[in-house]
Amino acid sequence: MNGRPEQFSAQPNELLVERLRDGLGLTGTKVGCDTGQCGTCVVRLDGRSVKSCLVLTASAGGSEVATIEGETTRGGELTGLQEALRQEHGTQCGFCTPGMVMALGELVDSTAGGAAPTEAEIREWLTGNLCRCTGYHSVVRGVQRACAVARAEAPAGTAESAAVAASGAAAQEVRGT
Repeated sequence: MNGRPEQFSAQPNELLVERLRDGLGLTGTKVGCDTGQCGTCVVRLDGRSVKSCLVLTASAGGSEVATIEGETTRGGELTGLQEALRQEHGTQCGFCTPGMVMALGELVDSTAGGAAPTEAEIREWLTGNLCRCTGYHSVVRGVQRACAVARAEAPAGTAESAAVAASGAAAQEVRGT
């Protein structure tokens, strides 16, 4: 969990979002719709963004789970995406922000050393995250800014950037369901 080992038992029907919030106190992961539609509960499971309200805790056993709390503790600094969203005013009430950061962080990571996503691709990536405040324009600008920074900082053509890009494409398929 966020880079630290956690050991616990789970009920067969316990959802990952319940374990995170109620069992581990990681309340940055929000419960919105409980049906996988809103994206407020997005976390990364083995590097891929998933909606934790659709994942059984038991099925995540042995996996690396990353929540928003793990994203915001990197030396106390904001991640590149978080800073870009701040600069572009890509958040308002903040309820959807943790899920967006977790899902969009995967997109930003997948562009490091590669081609910049188009506005249409960013908006497609956002289809799994609902926001009632921003209208998405400022979120798209924030992602574009973060992707530009990530591409500038990553060595182009590395095996790592190719692997990250491939995992991003696979995760996009998961989000569409």
